[in-house]
Amino acid sequence: MFIQTEATPNPATLKFLPGKEVLVEGTADFREAEAAGQASPLAGRLFAIPGVTGVFFGYDFITVTKEEGPDWQHLKPAILGAIMEHFMSGAPVMTAGSHAAHAHADEHGEFYDEGDIEIVATIKELLDTRVRPAVAQDGGDITFRGYENGTVFLHMKGACAGCPSSTATLKHGIQNLLRHFVPEVEHVEQVG
Repeated sequence: MFIQTEATPNPATLKFLPGKEVLVEGTADFREAEAAGQASPLAGRLFAIPGVTGVFFGYDFITVTKEEGPDWQHLKPAILGAIMEHFMSGAPVMTAGSHAAHAHADEHGEFYDEGDIEIVATIKELLDTRVRPAVAQDGGDITFRGYENGTVFLHMKGACAGCPSSTATLKHGIQNLLRHFVPEVEHVEQVG
């Protein structure tokens, strides 16, 4: 098994491409070891590596975020080994029933006025067709959280969470794109 690695705009996050599907539907974002271990045998293995602080699964990639301190050259062999062992074992990426909760967590907690439903539908379509594919290339994901008084609220995951360039991505990339196609949009803000 050959696993490729790619740098991301976030120096604390590295993207791993195992050459096979990781998650067929949705994404999964883990920021703590206990929840990761319960929901995913693979995320549990990765969190067992000292220095790992985040794991994100996309369709065909895994991004791993490290704490400050350990160098990638020291962490990378252990991460590659954990990913390879997992896929060779035949164990599922997610435990039965846990994937649905992570894949659909994005849909809960959305807020917007019923009168803005057409604006929100356009915003979501632009995010799905123009923003999310580009962000997935960098090892992350961005999901819609809400729309209120001209402000779009988005949640950044994977390599995008905590990325030094995420503010520029939000303000100059996504905000300008949404303003261009949806004149009602004035601002884009990140929410947790």
